[in-house]
Amino acid sequence: MEVKHTYNLDLEWQEGRIGLMSSPELHKKITVATPPEFPGGVEGIWSPEHLFTSAVLSCFMTTFLAMADYSKLEFSKFDCKAEGVLEKVDGKFKMSEIILKPSIVLHDESKTDKAIRLMEKAEAACLISNSITSSVKLDFSAIQVSEPV
Repeated sequence: MEVKHTYNLDLEWQEGRIGLMSSPELHKKITVATPPEFPGGVEGIWSPEHLFTSAVLSCFMTTFLAMADYSKLEFSKFDCKAEGVLEKVDGKFKMSEIILKPSIVLHDESKTDKAIRLMEKAEAACLISNSITSSVKLDFSAIQVSEPV
């Protein structure tokens, strides 16, 4: 059985290098712009580079949450920082790398290895990570695993 989903977006130019993105399936609109590192770029507005990085980050989160739920991993907090690296490769700009830095508060500290394994599996199973050529790396150096107080 074929599984296929579609996701629709609309973009309306506002002024300069700024647009308003929306979806008929969603209620909120997002203002997007060229990032300030480029000519005509605008500070303080979501850029394609932010959205690209956020797609990997949010996919990692939702995949991890599903796997943690299925595996009955109990935790009281999960968060993750992401860093998208943009660089020129063969004369073209490319998001070459996404670094994910997860943190979790477990109910049982002895489940730390299980949590890390699930995060590794989530990154490997993330449909966004599997759809891009950028490398996606997990950085556990910032992970703070502790039992809730």
